[in-house]
Amino acid sequence: MSTKDFIEKDYYKVLGVPKDATEAEIKKAYRKLAREFHPDANKGNAKAEERFKEISEANDILGDPKKRKEYDDARALFGNGGFRPGPGAGGSFNFDLGDLFGGAGGGNPQGGGFGGGIGDVFGGLFNRGGAGTGTRTQPRRGQDIESEVTLSFTEAIEGATVPLRMSSQAPCKACSGTGDKNGTPRVCPTCVGTGQVARGSGGGFSLTDPCPDCKGRGLIAEHPCMECKGSGRAKSSRTMQVRIPAGVTDGQRIRLRGKGAPGERGGPAGDLYVVVHVGEHPVFGRKDDNLTVTVPVTFTEAALGGEVRVPTLGGPAVTLKLPPGTPNGRTMRARGKGAVRKDGTRGDLLVTVEVRVPKDVSGKARDALEAYREATADEDPRAELFEAAKGD
Repeated sequence: MSTKDFIEKDYYKVLGVPKDATEAEIKKAYRKLAREFHPDANKGNAKAEERFKEISEANDILGDPKKRKEYDDARALFGNGGFRPGPGAGGSFNFDLGDLFGGAGGGNPQGGGFGGGIGDVFGGLFNRGGAGTGTRTQPRRGQDIESEVTLSFTEAIEGATVPLRMSSQAPCKACSGTGDKNGTPRVCPTCVGTGQVARGSGGGFSLTDPCPDCKGRGLIAEHPCMECKGSGRAKSSRTMQVRIPAGVTDGQRIRLRGKGAPGERGGPAGDLYVVVHVGEHPVFGRKDDNLTVTVPVTFTEAALGGEVRVPTLGGPAVTLKLPPGTPNGRTMRARGKGAVRKDGTRGDLLVTVEVRVPKDVSGKARDALEAYREATADEDPRAELFEAAKGD
């Protein structure tokens, strides 16, 4: 029975029962009509014979709970009998429902209406008619590839173009991707070239899985290629130049569209995912979009203040003004000297002061420090510490 019958025929009307009729009511109506229009009781009556066929067909659907549910679902989906006529000449227009379900005509020079679009859907929905009317194999998207690259700290901040050697599946050169050594594979009879098979899930609906016979290719090689073992795919190595954007971080995963494995039968290529590893720098560190650096200063610079030159990554040094009494560990900011952000602007350079104490002090320097110690003998830097240690 065609899917079209599910939409156009009113089997409840054929049996003369309401849509909520029970199984017993349907069975009773069928038996009554079958006796009335049975060919043995109406010999030579073509109309009675045709009517008997309609009654038997209706009973076949409505008398089976599963088929009846499929039938009800289909008619509910299409408004109890298909598409209603819309406004047009004389309040209606001509519409061939066969166009939707793969009938002849309908504007497709190959037949099948709209290329079997809705017919394919209902072929799976009601698990009738296999995989549709078409036998064309479908394009397949290439596989995604994942690779890794290690950059220096500076390359990660400024961006770099690096060579990547990748191995992926590509059309086999020996058989031109057909999988058949003679180049003439046949359409898979199980999935009719679609690469998918229906799997019932109850309620009249079906899900699809890759075809187990052709592994989703839609084609079967009669004479498998020795190189690819009939798969049509073989390992291929290639080297390509990949641009890593500025400002990437360690462990970041970058997606490059269309740079993965080639597709099959005109399908698009997959994507390339590059995982970035960033090396350390002997001077600079990183915190989000900011760079960090620790700058040593002398005791006198910290105490009396002054100007301190600070290196930057890949650029000229900057000079920061150190206020008098700068404590050890204080962080200052050099704006715009950090990592590149996504919008093209830069973060900052965070400069942390580290007060250096000389290991050996002699001569005038020692005399000066001794004099300083005597001048500040009344000051106890630990007084507040002990006071706080007493508690409440």
